[in-house]
Amino acid sequence: MHKLMDKPVIADEDIIEFEKLLAKQNANITEIGEKEFTQDLQQHFDQLKSQPGSAIFISNIRKDLNDIMKLNMDAILRKSDTAGQTADNSILWISITSAFCFIIGFTLLINLPGYIANPIKNLTDSIKQIASKNYSQRLYFKGHDEFSSLASSFNTMAEKLQEYSDSNLAKLMMEKKRIETLINNLFDPVLGLDEKNRILFINEQALKISGLKKADVIGKQAEEIAVTNDLIRSLLQKTVMDESKDNSLKIYADSKESYFEKQLVPINIIPTGEEKQKDIGSFIILRNITPYKELDFAKTNFIATVSHEFKTPIASMKMSLQLLDNKHTGKLNEEQKNLVESIKDDTDRLLRTTGELLNISQVETGNTKLKIEAIDVKNIINDAISNNQKLAGQKSISINFESLENLPLVSADKEKATWIVSNLISNAIRYSYDNTTIDIKAFERDNKLIIYVKDSGIGIDPKYLPRIFDKYFRVPGTEKEGTGLGLAISKEFIEAMGGRIDVQSELGEGSTFTLIFDYLQK
Repeated sequence: MHKLMDKPVIADEDIIEFEKLLAKQNANITEIGEKEFTQDLQQHFDQLKSQPGSAIFISNIRKDLNDIMKLNMDAILRKSDTAGQTADNSILWISITSAFCFIIGFTLLINLPGYIANPIKNLTDSIKQIASKNYSQRLYFKGHDEFSSLASSFNTMAEKLQEYSDSNLAKLMMEKKRIETLINNLFDPVLGLDEKNRILFINEQALKISGLKKADVIGKQAEEIAVTNDLIRSLLQKTVMDESKDNSLKIYADSKESYFEKQLVPINIIPTGEEKQKDIGSFIILRNITPYKELDFAKTNFIATVSHEFKTPIASMKMSLQLLDNKHTGKLNEEQKNLVESIKDDTDRLLRTTGELLNISQVETGNTKLKIEAIDVKNIINDAISNNQKLAGQKSISINFESLENLPLVSADKEKATWIVSNLISNAIRYSYDNTTIDIKAFERDNKLIIYVKDSGIGIDPKYLPRIFDKYFRVPGTEKEGTGLGLAISKEFIEAMGGRIDVQSELGEGSTFTLIFDYLQK
């Protein structure tokens, strides 16, 4: 810009070039006061553009340029001095840091051998104390390094040695005898195993029902005894099976067939000085449940007998009601018709309850007879819907059945499969609100045939879902009629046919019951 202002004659192209350089100056203001000088330069330049060739304005522009250059030169000198001072300070701090590092290194050189040697010396002295049977000796190292871990392991060893040394063999033998006597006097058979399945103890009751001799089994592998003894083999099989399933055994004892319930109790301890549990074996208790089984059989037989005896008079009552309802036997007035309808409903309910009791009796006694054949699920569902149309009509509930075409046949008992679907539909009707819809679908999925029944009722609290298929269970607070047997019977029937039943429900969102069958190939 100085060169442009020093020309004798300032041309238009010089003005344009000066303006570009001035724009760069405006974009590169870095020092305090430079902005004001640049603004003065801009003002004088604008005046020069309005009066080209004015010596006054050119002189003012030169003065502004000199002021800006002087300001920047002073800043460069000042920053140079600051940089020199910073370099001097850096040299001082480097010297101080070097001296400090030298002192630390010298200190470590003097103390490090003692830091390593002293713990080793203490450990050596403690080992000598242990060798002299002074088991109370302990090591204490602070921190979390290798020496602390070594001290912890040493103290654990010393504690175990002290525990072993302080034990009294006679006292241990007395306690062992006391425990053996206690086990032998238990009414229930008991068998004890170590972690390798060796037999540690077996009481008199277990020997009695197994036909074994104590000398022949103590210390032997249970698998070895199981080869020649059915009871031990059954116990070992039950041990590896799912404990959630029925674990009762039928054993000939007390001159009759008796029933025992197996209970497996694992033995876990925390060894002295350690933190983790260790499995050291288990023992098996066989609880004699024969009296309870006999009572259960008596109850089942009583229910079966009473239910069977009820069916004949109930059938007679239904026949009489049909005759009363027939116009040929006489005309009834409205009140009499209402009474007949009420008796019909009660009779149907009583007949349904009697049928459920008979079915559950068959399940409990193992006398359920299945006639497995290839059946069409559409026919099953249509029959079940037909059985419940009257009940659905009373609540203005529509039943929507949706099915794919050409569904494969399933292998099942037609009568019991129809009963299951009919029971699910009747439950859905009872627990649905009036003027709602029940959806039924049948389809294939993952090589299975699926039937689901969905209602729009009150739903089931999720905490009760695990018990919904238990016998005689009813959701607390439910005011609907029922025995609590329908779902239990449905579960037993479908599982006997190789299928299964599931439920999904939320309060206020209804329930969906799903039946899953194996199907025959198309």
